[in-house]
Amino acid sequence: MRSLPLALAALSLLIAGCGGGGTPKKADPISTPPVAGQSGDEVPAAGPPLGFPVFATKNTTRVAGGDAIADAAAVALATYPSRTPESKPAAVILAEVRDWHTGIAASVLVGKPIGAPILFADGDTIPDATKAALDALQPTGSKQVGGAQVIRVGTKAPVPGYKTTDVPAADPPALAAAVDRLRTSAAGSASGAVMIANSERPEYAMPAAAYAAKAGVPLLWVSPTAVPPETAAAIKTHKSAKIYVLGPADVVPDSVMTELEKLGTVKRVASTDAVSSAITFARYSDGEGGFGWSVVDPGHGLVFASTRRPQDAAAAAALSSTGTYGPLLLLPDAGVLPQPLQDYLLDIQPGYDADPVRGVYNHGWIIGDESAIAAAVQARIDTLLEIQPVDTGAP
Repeated sequence: MRSLPLALAALSLLIAGCGGGGTPKKADPISTPPVAGQSGDEVPAAGPPLGFPVFATKNTTRVAGGDAIADAAAVALATYPSRTPESKPAAVILAEVRDWHTGIAASVLVGKPIGAPILFADGDTIPDATKAALDALQPTGSKQVGGAQVIRVGTKAPVPGYKTTDVPAADPPALAAAVDRLRTSAAGSASGAVMIANSERPEYAMPAAAYAAKAGVPLLWVSPTAVPPETAAAIKTHKSAKIYVLGPADVVPDSVMTELEKLGTVKRVASTDAVSSAITFARYSDGEGGFGWSVVDPGHGLVFASTRRPQDAAAAAALSSTGTYGPLLLLPDAGVLPQPLQDYLLDIQPGYDADPVRGVYNHGWIIGDESAIAAAVQARIDTLLEIQPVDTGAP
């Protein structure tokens, strides 16, 4: 029951986005009605009950929001419980939920030096879950961004009583470049690497949110046919930076790679589809560039999200910049654990030869309610994360 403290920490949130509650009926979880999560515009329930096995299993914890707004509010308070002065964040990011580019690009601000979890605005309004989280978090003000408590990215939604700084949103490339400038200013220097993704293919960009939060490497956008001038200008500020392209050639064509090569050293990190590309990224390590998760062995955190909910990648970003620091893995279908993902989990499954207490452990965060990832899939993930005895062949 190693992950139970994490589950209880998540459950302590009043706005954990874990609506529904209760234990599912003893039937095939895929054939029974899924437990729906609380959405971001619902008034948070006070103290929802811990529901096994949907919200927590021995190796997984679910952030069961009905949408990214609720998921982000829950993750923010899971990573910054805010019950003591030192557990409050200096700032929070308020991103526009209606544009998936905004949250994913803003994820680079989640990690050091700012350390700001993401919350979502909905147009000009602050959803109930976001307001409840913001009131609970009580950000103290970040000296790296001029004392701002709220960094608004792509939104002008009012947040009375909080000092704000704004990253305007002309278009996705310009917004991402502006986010990069803010992060560089806060850090005092530009990062040695940048990530590139197709602005029209969110499923290939989603894993970048986790790594941006963990490593402070920004994500910049290209179109299917060209490198926008804002992206080119941003790359030039990262002098001699390594450029890592997320997505296969049918997502980021070779012609775009050729344009990028005029700006720096370019490497592609991808496989044949979004699920396999996320796994490739989780495994990837460029020793020369110091880039990549290099999760090729047991003992790691992992984050699981649906490709059908791109902003969940941004909502979950803080889980990759603290705690168990896990890469984001993807599932296109709520009721199916893709075979490549099963194979990957088996490959990094923990084992022990004498005493499991001396072993290492994996833990999985499941993002979204059962409309995103079914309880049966969560149960299968739990099994694949479980530490197993290893037959050494000794008598």
